[in-house]
Amino acid sequence: MSNATTNAQNHSMPTLPPVQAFVQYLDGERHFSAYTSRCYGADLRQFIEWAQLSSGVAIDEAAEAKAYEARANRPANSPLNPAGKIGGSTLTDKILDASSDWIRIFLESLSGNEYSGATMARKIATLRSFYKWAERRGVAPSNPMTAIRTPKQGKRLPKAITMDQIERLLVTPPDNDVLGMRDRAMLETMYSTGIRVSELVDLNYDDMDDQGDALRVRGKGKRERIVPVGTHAMAAIRRFVSMVRGDSRYAHIWPNGGAGKALFMNKHGGRLSSRSVRRKLDKYLKMAGMDPKISPHTLRHSFATHLLENGADLRSVQELLGHQSLSTTQVYTHLTAQRLKNAYNEAHPRSQAG
Repeated sequence: MSNATTNAQNHSMPTLPPVQAFVQYLDGERHFSAYTSRCYGADLRQFIEWAQLSSGVAIDEAAEAKAYEARANRPANSPLNPAGKIGGSTLTDKILDASSDWIRIFLESLSGNEYSGATMARKIATLRSFYKWAERRGVAPSNPMTAIRTPKQGKRLPKAITMDQIERLLVTPPDNDVLGMRDRAMLETMYSTGIRVSELVDLNYDDMDDQGDALRVRGKGKRERIVPVGTHAMAAIRRFVSMVRGDSRYAHIWPNGGAGKALFMNKHGGRLSSRSVRRKLDKYLKMAGMDPKISPHTLRHSFATHLLENGADLRSVQELLGHQSLSTTQVYTHLTAQRLKNAYNEAHPRSQAG
């Protein structure tokens, strides 16, 4: 690992104005999730810390703000520096006038960190989005990322667990107390609907359509969709709600119809975090003697895989998962095709040479 990269990870520094503006753009216009925005912001700060250390520029917050303001408010016919020419003395100038070669040096400096292919791809995607935004905003003369290619990654098939494993997991949380029933209802809901854990914790009490056996889900980009809920999951949710209503310690959870109140709350009545859900799943996996590598996303993968294996069409699964692109959903067809091939090889008398 280079000294610059090592030092960058051990020092905090002010966030540059273009980074602040870009993250605001991700939140306000692109409607990225809080998690994705944090990842992009962290990737950019890592790049900026490296840039500051490698160029030796002392950061003056007032000067950085002035440099960015000058770029953002310049007359439309006033050209910026040619691509690749480092203009100005501030780090903001150096970042926005960066060349492709300079960014390649940064990416090479990350090699000692042994990042996974997916993490490196995300870091490149962050820079690609940032410079595309900066060029369109008119604060960068060009997009240096157009000359940088993202390394190809091996196609990773999503993992799914069997129906027997699903059944074993779903009956593990106790159903005789409020919090245990909450956990059982959460696990049932994740498998029954295939929603993301971030979507699960974002559910409100009034997102539940008790008559139509469905939930209103807010997905990526704040896009809403209605997802059906199976009878087992709906029964678990109803039992959980009934137990909350009948317990004096929790009866205050959903006053006035529960509008805007978390459906799956913590013991204090607040909204659960995604990390809390992961911890609870870990607890039940251990109790059930199951693989600790199973994650909330595994339940989503299992939902999609089991639907396709039982005859659901790809477009319907795409809508249920909330995928914008069908190509994102198509990865599951590779998984089900492999299972079909295995079943064929095991069962057909002429599948293999004797």
